[in-house]
Amino acid sequence: QVQLVESGGGLVQAGGSLRLSCAASGTIFKISAMGWYRQAPGKQRDVVATITTGGSTNYADSVKGRFTIYRDNAKNTVYLQMNNLKPEDTAVYYCKLSRPLYREVWGQGTLVTVSS
Repeated sequence: QVQLVESGGGLVQAGGSLRLSCAASGTIFKISAMGWYRQAPGKQRDVVATITTGGSTNYADSVKGRFTIYRDNAKNTVYLQMNNLKPEDTAVYYCKLSRPLYREVWGQGTLVTVSS
């Protein structure tokens, strides 16, 4: 029933910026933790950033100081602002919704490509 729709990916040169958006359907967004994950070709899917229902955030060391995760509960949307992008940031980025006693929901993924 719950669906996550991601947008904002694309091709950008090193040093550029992108903002990813993830809009959630349904009514459980406000009581759900959200996160952004990424997976490069041939590599495992890794956590990029997470945000709790109360707004507490955590970031992977590789993106600290460059990426910001934030949520707008009125719009049922979580964002990932990515600044000073590097070629190693190239990956498919996935949004995830997590809630106790509820199955995790993943978005379809959006491709971010950073050229040198």
